[in-house]
Amino acid sequence: MAEFMTETELRSPVVPCPGTAEERWGRADDAGPLEGHEAAALLECTRAVVDPELHAALESLPGAMRRIALYHFGRQHADGTPATGDAGKAIRPALVLAAAAALGGPAARTAAVRAAVAVELVHNVTLLHDDVMDRDTSRRHRPTAWTVFGVTDAILAGDALQALALRLLAEDPHPAAGPAAARLADCVVELCAGQYTDTNLERGAPEGVTLAEVLAMAEARTGALLGCACALGALYAGAGPGDVAALDGFGRQAGLAFQLIDDVIGIWGDPRHTGKPAGADLAARKKSLPVVAALSTGTEAAAELAELYGTPCVAGDTEGVALAALAVERAGGRDWAQAEAADRMARAVQELSRAVPDPEAAGGLLMLAEFVTRRGS
Repeated sequence: MAEFMTETELRSPVVPCPGTAEERWGRADDAGPLEGHEAAALLECTRAVVDPELHAALESLPGAMRRIALYHFGRQHADGTPATGDAGKAIRPALVLAAAAALGGPAARTAAVRAAVAVELVHNVTLLHDDVMDRDTSRRHRPTAWTVFGVTDAILAGDALQALALRLLAEDPHPAAGPAAARLADCVVELCAGQYTDTNLERGAPEGVTLAEVLAMAEARTGALLGCACALGALYAGAGPGDVAALDGFGRQAGLAFQLIDDVIGIWGDPRHTGKPAGADLAARKKSLPVVAALSTGTEAAAELAELYGTPCVAGDTEGVALAALAVERAGGRDWAQAEAADRMARAVQELSRAVPDPEAAGGLLMLAEFVTRRGS
């Protein structure tokens, strides 16, 4: 079976993107085939366009909140000295800009920069808060904010970023800013509901969690924000309700594919590229999509996995993690996740074609979707 893009490929070298913002985007628009390096260049172009507005927003925070936020975004070390750390791939703001361009051209893309920053801020709210709730100690190859500044301060920094996101849209004179703010607020509520469901599912017995429940939770936690990003771009392009809904559907389905791949990486990813220990999700006994799919098969391997998940993982138990990974694979969890991701991407493309039937106009969105779910032979 063809494999999805590896974590190494996801972190492929970024192509330099010199020139003005529009020159950068023009080259990205004309990139041609949907190859990983062109997508990486598009993401770098997004960073170049979005970062000045993002940096200005972060600098507007009061001292303590600013320090935590700048650390989280990789702009400062814990002691406040400048840093050049990893700020993430910028997939969500790139989707905002690509959606705006697909439906409204370069002018709409330029107008949507604040909306792109707002989406990136909300995304990082979820990261700050998720790290606290999941007790993750590493993100982007450095200690998580809560481990450096404390739980309370990390939560407050996340709250401040959410307020910044809504302020950016409230101060934006663009006619789409009001509907965009309302849609982003609704998305945050959906994200919270998804996180609540996730937390409750994690408390339950392994055999009591259904695949339908976990897919719905994944759509709320991951698909909702990618869908919102695409919908905001459509709003800034002046699109009608049908096209906005189609772009939202595209992002949601692509988001599910993204989550499926992320869950695969969470089990089988290379720690040198993920920044987390091998099998970290298994060690934490997370009921990720491949795990729940494996548990639902009723096979001997599923029973073994349920027994493993029924006992706490001892720190440093690499053998137990390896046994769990093998059980997931033997029960078909890995194959199912890859096939399901392919199906979700097919649905995403169908949704996109409703609003943007011209593949050339949809090129940026297709490029980003292909980037996170690219297959090798």
